[in-house]
Amino acid sequence: MSETTRVTSGSSTKGKVIITCAITGAIHTPTMSPYLPITPDEIANEALAAAEAGAAILHLHARDPETGKPDQTPEAFAKFLPRIKQNTNAAINITTGGSPYMKVEERVKPAATFKPEVASLNMGSINFGLYHLVDKYKEFKFDWEKPHLEATRDLVFRNSFKDIEYILATCYDNGTRFEFECYDIAHLYNLAHFADRGLVKPPFFVQSVFGLLGAIGTHPEDVAHMKRTADRLFGENYRWSVLGAGSSQLRIAAQAAALGGNIRVGLEDSLWAGKGKLAKSNADQVLLARKIIEGLGMEVATPDDARAILELKGGDKVAF
Repeated sequence: MSETTRVTSGSSTKGKVIITCAITGAIHTPTMSPYLPITPDEIANEALAAAEAGAAILHLHARDPETGKPDQTPEAFAKFLPRIKQNTNAAINITTGGSPYMKVEERVKPAATFKPEVASLNMGSINFGLYHLVDKYKEFKFDWEKPHLEATRDLVFRNSFKDIEYILATCYDNGTRFEFECYDIAHLYNLAHFADRGLVKPPFFVQSVFGLLGAIGTHPEDVAHMKRTADRLFGENYRWSVLGAGSSQLRIAAQAAALGGNIRVGLEDSLWAGKGKLAKSNADQVLLARKIIEGLGMEVATPDDARAILELKGGDKVAF
């Protein structure tokens, strides 16, 4: 990549690990866990409890409160965003991923409307397979769930260069920083491409995603390879975080933290809090992540630490 401004965190944040919590997402369906937050009240309560447990950043999706189906309308987000902001100092991250079934114009609307401190941005297209989950359930709570999962046998989660440019053009003037979601090694090169063009500025918050069918796997060497590649492409100009899907969540979190990275947990990424044990809340997973960090002799970053590390604009500059 071309030369960019060297970015280094201040000494006061050295050794501090950011926990991001992704509260509900669009992958898991209501049948999969009775603890998956669906209504605005559930999403707000789960977000606040996760922040209290130690999450510095809250990654948010919305759902239809009647069916649990993903809902990317600004109106759906407006039902919980102000309440969360008024009751926590945590930085709020609004998805532009939405659901793989949505067009980019629909996906970007909440972030464009509310101008959050952080928004997610997927850095490339992938096959997005959830169909293998269908056989785990004898029946589904809502009619939409099974077809939703089955259809992913032929689903490409589109994130073309044009789509990425559209999201950047729509949101960047709002002062929003991006959580660059990289599902494969090529997505790091895509980010480097946009950096070369001057369309994104460091420090890059790179969220490496492991374990989705159609993307990079969960082997320890996959994790190490992702970090080695990011180190080579971005040097001091990025901050690394990981999320492991499903049962790999905490193992990958531990490896990343030991390598100097940050951690994302939450019921969007995994429904579990140990082998065969459903997490009863997002806060359950945040506390497990906290144990990993503190067990390694490191410190959990506060929201203001995260703002300093990622150079965020501040919670007083959002539009909600």
